[in-house]
Amino acid sequence: MYGKSSPLYHKNLLLVLEFIGVVRVYIYIVTAFFIWGSILKIRSSSNCFSAALLLVVALLIVIQISPGCLSAQREADLPQANNLSSGSDDDYPRASVIADDLEIPWSLDFLPDGSIIFTERPGRVRLIDIEEGLLPEPLETIGEVAHTGEGGLLGITVHPDFEDNHFIYVYYTYREDDRLYNKVVRYTEENRELTDAQVIIDSIPGGGNHNGGRIGFGPDGLLYITAGDAGEDLLAQNPDSLAGKILRITDEGDIPEDNPLQDSPVYTLGHRNPQGLAWDEQGRLWATEHGPTMRDELNLIEAGNNYGWPEITGDESASDMESPIIHSSMQTWAPSGATYLNGSVFFAGLRGQSLYEASIDPDNDFGSVELQEHFDGEFGRLRDVVAGPDGNLYVLTSNQDGRGRPVSGDDRVIRINVSRM
Repeated sequence: MYGKSSPLYHKNLLLVLEFIGVVRVYIYIVTAFFIWGSILKIRSSSNCFSAALLLVVALLIVIQISPGCLSAQREADLPQANNLSSGSDDDYPRASVIADDLEIPWSLDFLPDGSIIFTERPGRVRLIDIEEGLLPEPLETIGEVAHTGEGGLLGITVHPDFEDNHFIYVYYTYREDDRLYNKVVRYTEENRELTDAQVIIDSIPGGGNHNGGRIGFGPDGLLYITAGDAGEDLLAQNPDSLAGKILRITDEGDIPEDNPLQDSPVYTLGHRNPQGLAWDEQGRLWATEHGPTMRDELNLIEAGNNYGWPEITGDESASDMESPIIHSSMQTWAPSGATYLNGSVFFAGLRGQSLYEASIDPDNDFGSVELQEHFDGEFGRLRDVVAGPDGNLYVLTSNQDGRGRPVSGDDRVIRINVSRM
């Protein structure tokens, strides 16, 4: 049946919207020629009033078809935080800058002393010391990183027993035999340097886009990894491929005995480009995922489930496939990093340029998840959000990634005072 809930309807609607986008580009081009012609006519015409009127009409067309093009610039000036030292909620403004002038930061995590360790996509691991602030030199620059397209140095996570072993894990794109792959590597932090690189898992298919890249330790002490489909959507349904999956391994890279597929790191399949992981207070795993142009998703992850890509998206359903708890419908969130705090899953929006909050019902009534948007457009593109040990949220901007409009100070680590949101 061809109704609004049918897969064919949505796929055709996407084609129509993409066609509208192409038409819009041609309108820009035609309007540009129209404006130029009007200017020439003003210079050569004796009837300057009618020629000027044509120019005004052309400018109005540009304003109409370019929503936001003449909108106010993002506010570049935010209060600077002196350091990361903890204090009462009243000591923090609504939003304050922890570090700025960064180059495409992608992921952050906290060390036990409250310092922040984070990645910059070109290949640097950097530290914001709890007292000294941002160190001028990186802890490590990984030369093997292939910074191409959406690939590069992506996720980072601190081992739960860091105080004993000083292990730091990173996820990055690399090139081998003229092909792109992704891997997870473990380093040992010592005297503000990362040493003793050990490959934990490699040969995860990579590409110019859809690399996934988020990593994190779950309440079970195991390492979870989001892997995108590397631009080859059929790989997401292939259980023998690591692409389009959420993976689960031990801290040494071994396969847990209770993984759903025997002798496989695959935990779930059918993902397009998952980029956020968050565990709630009940230990349930939530993941954000980029949809095709629209219909971005927030999924509740359970072992062995198939989340449908590329067979179903949004409200579509199919036997033995899971639909998202919520999705963006005909809008675009472009969701990335996620965290859980005070009964809500917060996730960063790239194209959506917002910090999203999905309130989770403690009684598991996921049919009515409330979604709120915070700081809409105030900071530009947001790549990651992490709940800090002080009860605040820490977000990374991503305005230097070639898809944003950077202002002075971009990119930044921003502290959000949740009590003042």
